[in-house]
Amino acid sequence: MKIILLDLKDSFIQLTQNKIQGSIMIKRTLDVFVSAVMLTLLSPILIFIMILLRFTGEGEVFFLQERIGYRGKKFNITKFATMLKSAAVMKAGDFTIQNDPRVLKVGSILRKYKINELLQFWDVLRGEMSLVGPRPQIPRIYNNYPASYKKVIDQVRPGITGVGSLVFRDEERILSESKDREYCYTQLIIPYKSELESWYANNNNIYLDISLLFLTIWYVVFPQSQALWKIVPKNLYRDTSKFHEMTENS
Repeated sequence: MKIILLDLKDSFIQLTQNKIQGSIMIKRTLDVFVSAVMLTLLSPILIFIMILLRFTGEGEVFFLQERIGYRGKKFNITKFATMLKSAAVMKAGDFTIQNDPRVLKVGSILRKYKINELLQFWDVLRGEMSLVGPRPQIPRIYNNYPASYKKVIDQVRPGITGVGSLVFRDEERILSESKDREYCYTQLIIPYKSELESWYANNNNIYLDISLLFLTIWYVVFPQSQALWKIVPKNLYRDTSKFHEMTENS
């Protein structure tokens, strides 16, 4: 009887592992296909933006920044350059706020419509990122996340969009209205993002990814929509519009 139970346990473990492996392969196939198609379709626009950036602002076209990726591996995320080269050492530091004076004129338009993020389809294609997943953080910010979060989140590739990205799509406004941006980010935003992205990592499947991709487009057209909470448990809901008020007595 004991041998039979052990055999059943081994079979169940093997079946679970095969299911997980199959899900990973489907997700990666979707990533590669969509990224390749998007880069091809968007290539005329991307080339135009490259030329525009080359002859405006400081002449910088690409912005590469070290981020923490899959299983804690460091990689350089790819974006269009939208800020001054000295932005990191200027006021606000790692945080980007609404109407940030460090953002270049063309850059403000690219950032408003998230066009500066389009080059991350290349990061997806080369396997550093996924279409959907937690946003990759710079090392200093990543180190502020709890160890329990890192353990879960390191098992999925960072994404262009995701639950945290959709909930905090107005993060720049929240930080710009906060009296203490460091406190707001480390004590309010990070803990909440940890909850949201941990839920995603524990419930990750292809149907959830497709739903989040659809919602990303949906929120561009209907930014005030509450559609996200039809797929994310409502017990995870927090009123992020009040976060800046919570810093007044910090």
